[in-house]
Amino acid sequence: MRRPPRSAFTLIEVLATLTLAGIILPAVVRGIHLSLEVAGDARDRTEAVALARDLMAELIAAGDTQDGESSGDFGEAHPRFRWEARWDEWAEDNRLAQLEVTVTWTRHAQQRSVSLTTLAYEGGGR
Repeated sequence: MRRPPRSAFTLIEVLATLTLAGIILPAVVRGIHLSLEVAGDARDRTEAVALARDLMAELIAAGDTQDGESSGDFGEAHPRFRWEARWDEWAEDNRLAQLEVTVTWTRHAQQRSVSLTTLAYEGGGR
C-alpha cells in the first residue's frame, strides 16, 4: 500500500516566508506609525479650529471691538493651546471691522497654528 504524500512545509518555504515577512513588516509598521501621526495632527488642528471659532464668537458677543491685539490661553481645559486676536478696521466699509484669531500649539517640537478671520458690524459687536 502506498503512503499518501505528506503535506508539510519544507525548510526553504519556511525561510522564504520569514524573509518576505522581514521585508514587508517594517513597511507596514512605518505605515501605521505615519497614519497615527497624521491622525494626531488632524485631531489637534480640528481642536484648534473649534477653539478659534468659539473664541471668535465670544469676542464678537462681548462687543469689545477696539482696534488692537490681545492674547491668552484656554486654561486647564486646553493647556497646549494659546491664542492671539487682532481687530482692524476694514478699509472697504467703516461700519465693519476685521477680526483675526490665531491659535498656536506645539507638536513634536514644531510650532503649529491655524488662523480664522471674519468681519463684524460695529453695532452688533462691531
